[in-house]
Amino acid sequence: MYPCSAVYGEEFTAHDMDISRENRARIENALAHLPDYVFRHRPVTALISDLERVHDRRHIRMIEEFSSYGGLHYIDMDTYVTGDSFKTALLAAGSSILACCRALDGEHCFALVRPPGHHAEPDRAMGFCLFNNAAVAAAWALEKVDRVAIIDWDLHHGNGTQKIFYGSDRVLFCSIHQSNAFPGTGWIDEIGEGRGRGFSLNAPVLPGGTIDDYAYVFSEVFAEAISHFSPDLLIISAGQDTLLDDPMEGMRLLPRDFAVLTRILMEAHDNPLALVLEGGYGPSLGDSVAAVFHALHGEPVKMPFGNPRESTITTVTHLKKVMI
Repeated sequence: MYPCSAVYGEEFTAHDMDISRENRARIENALAHLPDYVFRHRPVTALISDLERVHDRRHIRMIEEFSSYGGLHYIDMDTYVTGDSFKTALLAAGSSILACCRALDGEHCFALVRPPGHHAEPDRAMGFCLFNNAAVAAAWALEKVDRVAIIDWDLHHGNGTQKIFYGSDRVLFCSIHQSNAFPGTGWIDEIGEGRGRGFSLNAPVLPGGTIDDYAYVFSEVFAEAISHFSPDLLIISAGQDTLLDDPMEGMRLLPRDFAVLTRILMEAHDNPLALVLEGGYGPSLGDSVAAVFHALHGEPVKMPFGNPRESTITTVTHLKKVMI
């Protein structure tokens, strides 16, 4: 059994706007539920060169400039920048790299960071996301290992992560998300292009999905893809906005269900996992983070025995036809 740790700090409360769902209360909720056995790492700052592996230099400069103005600036109706945002976003990206570094050194590690990142594209911030933390970390890891897999279980499709690695055969990207939800991407036929064809797998699930639907996709598709791809590192874009009490109101997962998803991935990948916090805005966010750590710590996990919906079975059938 591998040790498990978290990367976090009070610094992640600095980028904040009370009226936004993506505010400091999210990280405070998660930290309040950390089990005592979790070792704590201090956050670290990413270098500009770390960001430049996946982001255009003009995009990085734009976020830095907006933040330097102080006050509050909107990039779109959801995505804001304050005077603290650039520094905080650098810490989020750097701490995601640290989580991967710890995983490669033999330790499960969860980067409890904000702002989230999986919607951020090479030249665009969107959906609360300024820089793509998981992609920055994966690009860093690819300078040390051959293959990286990214599993995204957020309610929304990780369009930015997919776009960054869409032409790569060194990154396997698997996303399960609510169909027809923001940002309107992540369909089954989005499988990659060029050398990356077959290395993107998208499982759009109809609203109201439960752990029976999620576990079926994970067991039948994602675990098999991971086994075949045999990555040196597995990163989880761990959004918790699929919870029943989340204001996004799309899925019906319970906190304990994240232990199930974590355990499936642990069994599919022999090495430690790196996790990066994405969405999650409801009161049980902290409980779901704790459930992830319980699975990582080796505590018993009750696996589901229910049946997935016919629509999910159909999605899996189609996905199996496009798998590598």
